Amino acid sequence: MLVEVPPGGPGLRPHRHSGPVFGYVLEGEIIFEVEGEPERIIRAGEAFWEPGGDVIHYQDGNNLADAWSRFVVVMMMVPGQPMVTLVDTDELARRRDRRAPRSR
Repeated sequence: MLVEVPPGGPGLRPHRHSGPVFGYVLEGEIIFEVEGEPERIIRAGEAFWEPGGDVIHYQDGNNLADAWSRFVVVMMMVPGQPMVTLVDTDELARRRDRRAPRSR
């Protein structure tokens, strides 16, 4: 799937995937953060992955205020389960101790 995030766009709100996700940034920069790992910037030409399952994906927003960021992802999902499940604020609060300290 091709994901396009407008300048300064926040990306998808916290969510999870039923299986692993592999991605590659085609252009721009994304802010990437999954549960238990510090947020980081992934630039064009760099790859990322997330394990899926119970792990929350907190951020995938555009780090650039003046340009689009585009990345392609390959998702391996569990049959019969949704590709993306949004995480509600109550669950985020219950799991806040699993989130790495934020640099911003």
